[in-house]
Amino acid sequence: MPGGSGGRRNRAAAISGLTALVALGGCTVGPDYVKPDAPVPAAYKEAWKPGPLAKGWEQARPMEALDRGAWWSIYHDPVLDRLERQVDISNENLKAAEAAFREAEATVAAARAQFFPGVNADAAASRSRTSANNGRTSFGGGTIQNNLTTELTASWVPDLWGSVRRTVEGNIASAQASAATLANVRLAAQAELATAYVELRTADELSRLLDASVKAYTQALQITKNQYAGGTADSSAVQQAQAQLDATRAQLIAVGVTRGQLEHSIAVLMGKPPAAVTIAPTEAMLAVPLIPFELPSALLQRRPDIAAAERDMAAANAVIGVDTAAFYPDVTLSADSGVSAEMFRRLFTTSSRVWSFGSTLAQTIFDGGAKNAQLAHDEAGYDASIATYRQAVLTALQQVEDELVAERVLAEEAVAEDSAVKAARQAEATINNQYRAGTQAYTAVIVAENTALADAESAVNIRQSRLVASVALIEALGGGWDASMIPDAGKIESDQPLNFNPLPPTFPKEGAGINPPLPK
Repeated sequence: MPGGSGGRRNRAAAISGLTALVALGGCTVGPDYVKPDAPVPAAYKEAWKPGPLAKGWEQARPMEALDRGAWWSIYHDPVLDRLERQVDISNENLKAAEAAFREAEATVAAARAQFFPGVNADAAASRSRTSANNGRTSFGGGTIQNNLTTELTASWVPDLWGSVRRTVEGNIASAQASAATLANVRLAAQAELATAYVELRTADELSRLLDASVKAYTQALQITKNQYAGGTADSSAVQQAQAQLDATRAQLIAVGVTRGQLEHSIAVLMGKPPAAVTIAPTEAMLAVPLIPFELPSALLQRRPDIAAAERDMAAANAVIGVDTAAFYPDVTLSADSGVSAEMFRRLFTTSSRVWSFGSTLAQTIFDGGAKNAQLAHDEAGYDASIATYRQAVLTALQQVEDELVAERVLAEEAVAEDSAVKAARQAEATINNQYRAGTQAYTAVIVAENTALADAESAVNIRQSRLVASVALIEALGGGWDASMIPDAGKIESDQPLNFNPLPPTFPKEGAGINPPLPK
């Protein structure tokens, strides 16, 4: 049976040729990714500069002291902890970033599908009648014919030059960048909430200060009125005391506006309408923490925005490989197998079998320079991504340096302001005694009291600035995050859902710990 053996030899040759093509698929053209260097100094400029008023300044503060998940626990405030944990539950910006990651993950899966052949199944049935006037007639006129077919077709473009591999490589890098962006969105929301919270607690502190002043000024006004009634004070003293009281009351009311707006901001960061969240005032004062940090080189692994920029570089580099592969010829392998017959009972007989296989080779001869232009375009895009990465590093370094100098200088300012408050309170008491003794005019009392209150307000504002700077420093240092939290290629390519939540799995229910609880 020479026909049969020849067919087997042809199929064997085809299989050998296919094997050779698959072996060629190990070639991956284009540049392999090498992480560019970044302008990182050996040490922070502002890390060790104790001023004359700074006491107990510590140079060594290991980053491991900061919780890698709940970094805000450094403030030791249970209300803040409960509020922060709800950012992951309800924050809409975070949900959008998480959905963007899932989109990138699906893009990887779509790119990987190109490694495999496409197989289609078709079935068709038709019945036709030819014209009786075509010169070949049958009894009754015309010819009736049935046609039944079933067919499997397969087509595959082997990844000879690594175009698909580079595409998958780039998409994985983009998905990792999306994961880092998700972490950065989370960190930004957490830091924004922490900033609003410390400002809200500062507003509580300022309210207590102003409320105490209002009570003191109310008593002073009554004393002045009594003195006026007794003829020992003139009407201007009463008017001055009244003006001072009213001005302080106005300040106290204004603080209420600020506090309410901060509370609304916290609600929205938690994904709740402002009407759903009320945070009760407290007399507890947040302590300014000592923020741990590492060498500048560690910042490249601690900042999610830097990690995202670095992964974007890797993705841009992979695109160059895809462009390079486009200069090489494409080979398409195709095959189909099926059965065809006029009658259903003959459809699956051996004589009804049909098959074919073959291959095509395609190479662009002339495209007017389109491929070269695309390659130049994407090489420029890669260069731009390098500049973006290095700028991200520089910006991160600046942010850390800014907050380090704020931490140091504000600590010195707080020492000086506390001393000024103490002196102003002593002067206030002395001048009040002198006024009662008749040796000072009431104008001196007003000046002394206003000075003491202004100094006390300045001290509160400096505390707020220090707390806000501490939050900003933690955010600038990455909030305890590091690049090991980015999912690797295996996790991205797997079908298992990823958990990007760095917090412990024991979440409180929505509204827990808030006074009053959030409505369902």
